[in-house]
Amino acid sequence: MDLKQIHELIKIINKSNIGEISIEDKDGKVTIKQKEEPAVNVTAAPSHQVYTTAAPSLAAAPVQATPAAASAAAPKTDNLITVKSPMIGTFYRRPSPDKPILAEVGSEITPGKVVCIIEAMKLFNEIESEVKGTIVKVLVEDASPVEYDQPLFLVEPA
Repeated sequence: MDLKQIHELIKIINKSNIGEISIEDKDGKVTIKQKEEPAVNVTAAPSHQVYTTAAPSLAAAPVQATPAAASAAAPKTDNLITVKSPMIGTFYRRPSPDKPILAEVGSEITPGKVVCIIEAMKLFNEIESEVKGTIVKVLVEDASPVEYDQPLFLVEPA
């Protein structure tokens, strides 16, 4: 197997969700492994509720931020609600570059208010709040990729 074929294999593996592949021929053996994503520790607490909204309503699990995520200047996370992504896509804080940000720290939100946009397969999905409260932290950078069930905002309920 020549170097060009190995490069092509690496590209294919990176685009897929295959963890590891080994190929052996008369010239030798090649093993390609994907990098593993760092694990994120999240502890569940029964007193928390998590709300997300998309066209189809999706249920989400309760979550509490880990102590490493909280800083001295951050508000107490004992009563905060985590708004999570209902889909995989690209997170946007505004509907278009010339429009204002939909939800920032300190913004009052109510059920049905659009808090962000997630682009998936060239479709722009408005994500609406299901809680009433104040956003205390935005957990994702604008125009960055998000995964299903990834925390987007921390909200202090009203």
